[in-house]
Amino acid sequence: MLEAMALKGAKFAVPAEEKVDRIADLVDRASKGSGEAFGQLYQMYVDRIYNYIYYKTGHSVDAEDLTEHVFIKAWEAIRRFRFEGKPFAAWLFKVARNVVIDHYRTRKNNSDLSEVISAIAKDGDPEAFAQRRATAQVLMTAIRRLTDEQQQVILLKFVDGMDNTEISATMNKKEGAIRALQYRALLALQRILQDERYGLERIPARATH
Repeated sequence: MLEAMALKGAKFAVPAEEKVDRIADLVDRASKGSGEAFGQLYQMYVDRIYNYIYYKTGHSVDAEDLTEHVFIKAWEAIRRFRFEGKPFAAWLFKVARNVVIDHYRTRKNNSDLSEVISAIAKDGDPEAFAQRRATAQVLMTAIRRLTDEQQQVILLKFVDGMDNTEISATMNKKEGAIRALQYRALLALQRILQDERYGLERIPARATH
């Protein structure tokens, strides 16, 4: 079920080169004004932040814009960043969460037809695009029915690929509480998806010839 949540450049595990000491060095250099170091941090985390924001907003154009906004804010604030026992990713995802909250405070509900047309044109297969979009939309609709904390733990775990230690630091909760929250979130999501209004069984399989 949640495999369908992997989107743009999804990375389900932190690459080996993203070791703590390297990130610490890049953060230290960036905090002293190194644009080159911050650019490396951007490359490490941009897809993970995009995926998180996409599933919070449901719109790729918004996700692109907000992702850039996250990194602008991060660049402005990184001089004040201190590790204090928490990973850089935890801080960055808090920035992303705040950007999404601000977005919802000011957003206007509208549908961007040009975005759909453009995506179909790039895909070259309207039927396949519609199938993937329908599956993703079902998941996004279901996830938005969860509580805010349940949404966050699902997105951090299955979209960003964080382990429970990272999620614990990001959400300021003990690992035991994260495991319990994740369990309750998955149960709630399963019940929602089994609802006849949201069930994945209602999405027709692509015809083969």
